[in-house]
Amino acid sequence: MHFDQRTQRALREAGLETDEIAAASDRVAELVAADAEALTDFFAPDGPYYSDMEMAHSAATIQEHPTAGVDLFTHGSDLRGYLSLDGWGVPVEGGRILRESEAGDGSTDAEPAVVELSLGDTVNDRVRFAREREAL
Repeated sequence: MHFDQRTQRALREAGLETDEIAAASDRVAELVAADAEALTDFFAPDGPYYSDMEMAHSAATIQEHPTAGVDLFTHGSDLRGYLSLDGWGVPVEGGRILRESEAGDGSTDAEPAVVELSLGDTVNDRVRFAREREAL
């Protein structure tokens, strides 16, 4: 079970049974895994990528990254991994899809348009990424 003891207690007090809490916990893990897959797919194509990352050597509010790649894994409700940008990298400590757009192939599948990664040491911030500058 991926809920901490306080959350489990609150869910029991709200009337959920242990099996229902376990099912909800499993659903959280499924949703995190789906987000990890969508984030990995978002960074799969060749660049450029755009971000709102603050960078010491740039006064621009939007950064352009010629290359980007992400390697993510999940455990329960945790999403972690590593982001590589332009020859350097940073740990990923969480992520989510902020906005979706329709698939370019005419299907009804939505594709991430703007994503957010919580980046670890050296950045220590939540950073938004998009495939198009205007999306930020």
